[in-house]
Amino acid sequence: QVQLVESGGGLVQPGGSLKLSCTTSGFTFSTFAFRWYRQAPGKEREWVAEITSYGLGYIKNYADSIKGRFTISRDDVKNTVNLQLNSLKPEDTGVYFCNGFSFHDSRLNFWGQGTQVTVSS
Repeated sequence: QVQLVESGGGLVQPGGSLKLSCTTSGFTFSTFAFRWYRQAPGKEREWVAEITSYGLGYIKNYADSIKGRFTISRDDVKNTVNLQLNSLKPEDTGVYFCNGFSFHDSRLNFWGQGTQVTVSS
């Protein structure tokens, strides 16, 4: 059974930090790429960051809105993907989702249930 479970969200003041984790099981983690998305209240889900697999060079890409503040990483032993959020702003508030997918098979596309991040003083 495929599972992606996000954790680490919470309430933080502007300028603060959080580390989100996506713990996975049920598929061959090392062959998958991963993305983080977020969805603010009343807005569409937006892509935040991506990391490819070892076979594709562990390439990382970031949305312009978070570049330099967020860092995506993966642990192919623990089957976990992380997103370090620094210098948080109120506009970073939203539900953050983990997405695992295969570039080679579009049917292999899995989502977690999301974790809430709220940036407020």
